[in-house]
Amino acid sequence: MAEPTIQNRPPRPVPLAALLTLLLGLAVAIGLFLILRDLEYKAQDTDFRQQASIRALRLEHGLAEAVNAVEIANQLFVVNETVSREQFRLFTQPLLKNYPYIQAFNFHRIVTDSERSAFEAEMRKQFAGFMLTELAGGKPVPARIKKRYIVVDFLEPMRGNEAAFGLDVSFHAHLVATMQHAAETGLPAASDLLRLAQGEADARIGFQVVVPVYRKGAALDDAGARRAAWIGDTAVIFSAKKLIEKAFGSDGLLEEGSPDVSVYAAAAAVESQLAFRKGLPPASGPQGGALLRWLSPRQISPVTHDFLVAGKPWHMMLSPAAPTAIVGQYGSFYVLIGGVLFSFLAAAYIHALVTREQRVQRLVQERTREAHLANRLLREDIAARERLEKDLQLRKRAIEASPNAIIITSAEAPDYPIEYVNPAFLHMTGYTEMEILGRSMRLLMGNDSKQPGIAEFKSATIEQRLGHAVMRSYRKDGTMFWNDLYTSPVRDADGRVTHFVAAQYDITEMKRYEAELEIRANQDTVTGLANRNLLRDRLSQALAFAARYMHPVWVVHLDLDRFKFINDTLGLSAGDQLLKQVAERLQACVRATDTVARLAADEFVLVLPERSDESSAIHTVQRIMDAAAKPYTIEGHEFFMTVSAGMAVYPTDGEDAETLMKHADVAMYRAKETGRNNYQFYTPAMNERALERLRLEGDLRLALEHRQFELHYQPQVDLCTGKIHGMEALIRWQHPAYGMVAPARFIGLAEETGLIVPLGAWVVRTACMQAKSWQDAGLGELRVAVNLSARQFTQKDLVKSIANVLRECGLAPHCLELELTESMLMDDVERAIGILRDLAGLGVQISVDDFGTGYSSLAYLKRLPIDVLKIDQSFVRDISIDPDDAAIVATIVSLAHSLRLQVIAEGVETAEQLEFLRDHGCDAMQGYYFSKPVPADQFEAMLRQGKCLAGSANIAG
Repeated sequence: MAEPTIQNRPPRPVPLAALLTLLLGLAVAIGLFLILRDLEYKAQDTDFRQQASIRALRLEHGLAEAVNAVEIANQLFVVNETVSREQFRLFTQPLLKNYPYIQAFNFHRIVTDSERSAFEAEMRKQFAGFMLTELAGGKPVPARIKKRYIVVDFLEPMRGNEAAFGLDVSFHAHLVATMQHAAETGLPAASDLLRLAQGEADARIGFQVVVPVYRKGAALDDAGARRAAWIGDTAVIFSAKKLIEKAFGSDGLLEEGSPDVSVYAAAAAVESQLAFRKGLPPASGPQGGALLRWLSPRQISPVTHDFLVAGKPWHMMLSPAAPTAIVGQYGSFYVLIGGVLFSFLAAAYIHALVTREQRVQRLVQERTREAHLANRLLREDIAARERLEKDLQLRKRAIEASPNAIIITSAEAPDYPIEYVNPAFLHMTGYTEMEILGRSMRLLMGNDSKQPGIAEFKSATIEQRLGHAVMRSYRKDGTMFWNDLYTSPVRDADGRVTHFVAAQYDITEMKRYEAELEIRANQDTVTGLANRNLLRDRLSQALAFAARYMHPVWVVHLDLDRFKFINDTLGLSAGDQLLKQVAERLQACVRATDTVARLAADEFVLVLPERSDESSAIHTVQRIMDAAAKPYTIEGHEFFMTVSAGMAVYPTDGEDAETLMKHADVAMYRAKETGRNNYQFYTPAMNERALERLRLEGDLRLALEHRQFELHYQPQVDLCTGKIHGMEALIRWQHPAYGMVAPARFIGLAEETGLIVPLGAWVVRTACMQAKSWQDAGLGELRVAVNLSARQFTQKDLVKSIANVLRECGLAPHCLELELTESMLMDDVERAIGILRDLAGLGVQISVDDFGTGYSSLAYLKRLPIDVLKIDQSFVRDISIDPDDAAIVATIVSLAHSLRLQVIAEGVETAEQLEFLRDHGCDAMQGYYFSKPVPADQFEAMLRQGKCLAGSANIAG
């Protein structure tokens, strides 16, 4: 049988070796493709996330800096008692210049309906035709009547914003909610995005940040207290586009080919709250069939970053720019193509080798070409790796070149040791790498470990969240600098925090600038005292407070005698040194709540509020004159200086600041005319009363020695028996010139001068001796009540001195009753309980005087070892006509009896009062109805006569 011709030869099956070669080549190609594609994706993803992290830090810092501008503006209202429009304009000018993304500074003032007319009238003095307005149809119209208005009071810049001046913004529900949230928390609060009236068309989207302003001196312990003290807020309106572009700066973060950025003023990607967008929105993912998606380069996932802007959540999304999203991932694709081709060629080669040996040469050449292709692809892969390494080095150099300090710490508690610092940190702190690596960042805090920012960072590291605080830090040489510090956790692929990265900004100059602004606005440059502006502000506030609570305010005008001689003799520099020493002595002589100001040259003014009597103000001025009279040493010369002072008091000498300062100045010149080195009151009548008080104080010091005091006794009558069972000892002063001086005129003086202690000891001893004398005369075992002063009660040897008096007089302890006021006991309850227990241990009786007028704390009353409650006469006076007073007295009696205490009513003057007390079970009374306080001889006659209270139960007996 003949062999078939070539044309008729059946096709041969593919050899097994060729098939295996094809499958193995394809498997290797696909494996290499998957590995290289994963490496390429990770490299590009790592690079993109580093870029995203840098932009997130830049944006968060820029927004924090913007919020800081609001807080800086708010400091103007925190530091100053009142702020003028000129101060507001001058203060905001540099901020508007430094922060071009700020559209306007506002101060919103809360005005009630009752204050509206006065507010509009006051504003019209400066702005003709001013009225409160609201928006209707986009135009300002007169504001409708409502309970409360939130008015744009201060506004900078005014040009272009005139329509907002005087506008009531309370119609804007979201803005009001933002303001109320800030007021209740005491923290800055940001609004939603709003459309701005000014600026370029693409920059008219903005937002507003508000910081609350509270009433001066108000308690801010909780949200309710802060809401009650809220009087307005400072607000700053920002252009979102300009702010974000400023935050990213000019480092190429927004240039062509950089990642696309979308920033939302919300917690999620809400298009209505889109604040900024560069490029396109993030893509939803690759499209097409499964095979096409498998072959396509892996898409880089968008990066999101959430943070807070003044308490409001913001959301940022970053995605690779469309042209560069897949650049760098085609090397693996080339490997796949080459591997597939190589596999097919190898299989073809085997197939040809088996079938046709004559094709060997061609297959060798084909393999050579494929080898060259593989080498070229390998070289391209190496080049890609080199580019990746170069990019990583570039990022490292960028961090090292950063002007702000960058620190990377381990997440290992408790020290979180430092693993990396950039050169800016070393330059900022003065440490070397060897000195800082492995150490804790607490090294920068030194001994200043009580800062609130430390607690914030401890909490942030424990909770593994972002942290931010402004802190005082210390360089290696010990110098302090202000540090604006941000920390952020760094997580690995599994989401576990392995490190923390911190960015540190030196804001010392900004803090110094704030301090300088405050000093220049309020302080005298030579002495550091309040200047004329601050003096007028403090005096106006003191007068407003005094008018509300009916307190006097003393204004003292001081002038240095012969100061011109010092200036002319030693020169202006010596004069300035003298003024500084005088200022220090003046401040040492007054309270922290007083104001000491330098008016001009050698003239000083003191504002002394909350001094209810003349004596305290006189003593303050006398201390100042004594301090000023001490010798001064300047440039090796010792000399003496005196002052002349004039005093005026509100409201007697004037009801406004200008009048009072003028009258005090007149009085000061009178002091100069009368020989210098003295003080004068504005009116002769006040001067005479003050001199009389001083004479009375001088006489008081001699009264005990000259035996000018005596005791009067007021009977205390048992309401059941009608008999006298005790008496209260009351001191009187028989002055040789003024006659009988009432206790109200000298007890306060004795308290102030400390004479109350020996005077009180004299009263206790005299009363005990008198009671013992009446007992020895057979007039009964009467109990004598003696009032203790606050100074006596706080004496360390009080109990011992009482025991000595009882022992020396021979009086039984139960015959002595010590009376104390509620305020004395409640001032320091635990200490009072200890003293009262020691006194009760002696056996003396203890009563609480004027019960019901002080603290009346039932929680402590049951713990106090007392025997008697004395109802104050202010309640007894109207018990027959005032149901409230009657209810109070009945309650006190019932309360005392439930605690097994006796009750005595003071100031009983009518039969109706007496009958009410009897009907409600009161134990005893004292008052003019039975007898006024009388001298000892008259009281003894009353005892001998057996005087009783008419109408008692057993009078007949």
